[in-house]
Amino acid sequence: MSNYLDVAKSWLKDSFDEQTRTEVKAMIDGDPKVLEDAFYRTLEFGTGGLRGIMGAGTNRMNRYTVGMATQGLANYLKQCFKDEEISVVISYDCRNNSRYFAEITSKVLIANGIKVYLFDGIRPTPELSFAIRYLKCNSGVMVTASHNPKEYNGYKVFWSDGGQIVEPHDVNIVNEVNKITDPQQVLISENGKPQMIGSEVDEAYLGSVLTSLVSPASIERHSDLKIAYTPLHGTGVRLVPEALGRIGFKNVFKVAEQEVNDGNFPTVVSPNPEEPTAMKMVMELADKVGADIALGTDPDADRVGCAVRGNDGSLVLLNGNQTAALITNYMLTRWAEEGRLDGKQYVIKTIVTTELMTAICDKYNVRIYDVLTGFKNIASVMHANEGKTYFICGGEESNGFNAGEFVRDKDSIITCSLLCECAAWCADRGQSLYDYLQETYAEYGLYCEKGVSIMRKGKDGLAEIAGMMAEYRANPPKELAGSKVVKVIDYTFPEKTGLPYSNVLQFFSEDGCKVTVRPSGTEPKIKYYFATHGDNAKAKVEELFEQFRS
Repeated sequence: MSNYLDVAKSWLKDSFDEQTRTEVKAMIDGDPKVLEDAFYRTLEFGTGGLRGIMGAGTNRMNRYTVGMATQGLANYLKQCFKDEEISVVISYDCRNNSRYFAEITSKVLIANGIKVYLFDGIRPTPELSFAIRYLKCNSGVMVTASHNPKEYNGYKVFWSDGGQIVEPHDVNIVNEVNKITDPQQVLISENGKPQMIGSEVDEAYLGSVLTSLVSPASIERHSDLKIAYTPLHGTGVRLVPEALGRIGFKNVFKVAEQEVNDGNFPTVVSPNPEEPTAMKMVMELADKVGADIALGTDPDADRVGCAVRGNDGSLVLLNGNQTAALITNYMLTRWAEEGRLDGKQYVIKTIVTTELMTAICDKYNVRIYDVLTGFKNIASVMHANEGKTYFICGGEESNGFNAGEFVRDKDSIITCSLLCECAAWCADRGQSLYDYLQETYAEYGLYCEKGVSIMRKGKDGLAEIAGMMAEYRANPPKELAGSKVVKVIDYTFPEKTGLPYSNVLQFFSEDGCKVTVRPSGTEPKIKYYFATHGDNAKAKVEELFEQFRS
């Protein structure tokens, strides 16, 4: 981009509203670093959509960047579906400006002759995925920044299969969005109205996803299981308790303070159920009421945090790898018991997710796919296999999981339901969920994983992250926790990996340690994933953490 000050001054033109002009003028007169960060680049429409801090500027989420992205999407949709009536469904979460950005998106699409279905209130990302297929739409948009802090918002684009966009559509949409360089190129309608949707889709969604459950008799016998739940101020507030009630659980206790839909997330530092601090209040509630399990979902209700009772009765917070492995073991065990495994089923995980899932699938002779990070890649395999083989379940280490064919993204509603159903099934066996996890480790061996993210904000931060990746490529580590590195995989070479291009590196040691390094696709972070297996796995994973932290 040209000089950021010149770009900022161009936002003082009459084509921008008065509030925006006032905000930009204050930045020009204020801290140069703040101005630079707001205007040094155009907020990147990445391979899944937009995500950024809200405010005025080309590098911010605002009505102009959202409008320009939507115009690019509309142009691409009209290229792909020339002789069809094009339709798009839009949903949004509880974040500040989410409804507003959804309405901007709707107005731009309508101005381009595209039919719009708009939810009448906040809804989870998985329901948006379901609605695309249910309503036979060409695309979908979810306004959310998922689990990011309150300053952020975002814009996820989905295709007609219900999954987030993948190649070639992702690159092609990015190209179209990049052609929109001025708000005056954006068509916008103030008169056209979207078709509002709500309860009918809710009913269809719940009726479909809950068919993935496998032990209804266990729920009936243990309907008094005590469950504590928090939506962390987000979209799970109604549908998670509704789903649990419909399948038969009678004792669902909710964190009242966090049932309030509030984009400022006043009770948490960050609304991410991967983080122990976000789960603090629901675990306190669980202890107060004597709950067997504590669950938390993020603002767009696609991720789940889960805490279970340990051997001493205290709550133990599971990580995403443990949750994914536990549900996978449960589902394959139950499918096998019912004689439903005939070689036409499969499971999916990402390359940074626990290999315990692979070991479980190997036991039951069920195919497991390894895909790149991001649930869109799981959805892509589901799409390719549709009508030929059946997706039992799949997940990723970042607390995302799904089961069944109806939704093509991670789904906290079905995940919460499966975790509670599994707890009821375990109760039939005289176990807790924690006991079942230990039984799984006893059978397959101890698998330990740990992740760490290093934040590097702003223009300088992006350059630093790029430099770190270049250094790892030029000088890869020779040892992992004292064991010789015997293999390096660079995912920027699709011809070698068999997977699409991705800026990811993996290092493997002689004794089975694995380290994955990649820049985040949605945040200014570089992420490390450490994985070990065996009797000394816990000690090894801590060694890896210390090695790369320094």
